[in-house]
Amino acid sequence: MRRWFFWMAMFLFAALLSAAPRADQIRTRVADGFDEPVGKPDADGYYKSRGFLSYHPGEDWNGLGGGGSDLGAPVYAIGHGYVTFARDARMGWGNVVLIRHVYMENGTLNTVDSMYAHLDRILVREGQQVTRGQQVGTIGTNRGMYVAHLHFEIRKNLYIGINRSAFPRDLVNYFKPSVFISSHRKLPGGGRSAMIVINTYNTGTITSAPTDESSMRKSPNAKPSPMKSPAAPRKDFRVNRFEDLGL
Repeated sequence: MRRWFFWMAMFLFAALLSAAPRADQIRTRVADGFDEPVGKPDADGYYKSRGFLSYHPGEDWNGLGGGGSDLGAPVYAIGHGYVTFARDARMGWGNVVLIRHVYMENGTLNTVDSMYAHLDRILVREGQQVTRGQQVGTIGTNRGMYVAHLHFEIRKNLYIGINRSAFPRDLVNYFKPSVFISSHRKLPGGGRSAMIVINTYNTGTITSAPTDESSMRKSPNAKPSPMKSPAAPRKDFRVNRFEDLGL
């Protein structure tokens, strides 16, 4: 009898191990649809000052008041998801938040990243679960490099991260954000969860991630610390500090 209990316990233990998620995966809520990242849910009070171009695979959103009138205005998660990056990326990016979303379309689960750049403040942390319409930051200028606006992208390619110059800026790697959102406003799968892959960016040693509320503002004196990134796009890759300035 004791031997039977022993083998039963070993069987249950092995079953639990096999069912456990791998270290590079996390479970997150399936998106039930997507909204605009500003003036939620329909970008009320905002306009696109620049759209998707061959050198600019995203959209720039400005307040109707123009100039820096939208500085400090809220930026929202377009859908349920998991924060994969939330830090000062420097270069032409400034403060950046990246969120990974899983959604169901035609009976298939798909995954995309949404990017929110040039933020004045970051209001979420890496590893945080967020919901549709949750504020993730505020509109900024990247230390005065630009007039206040939100640079926003939706990526099909989950390896891009902030190293955009390593990948073609085309519709193989990106969606046109407004087109994607308008065709995915309401989706099935609400209330479900699914596994997503994480740690796919080659972020190098750009800067440390925020660790407490006081550090969620820009910190020019912050010391860089490495982030584990096992999925580099190519062995000779390095951050391009010039090409990505035209955001």
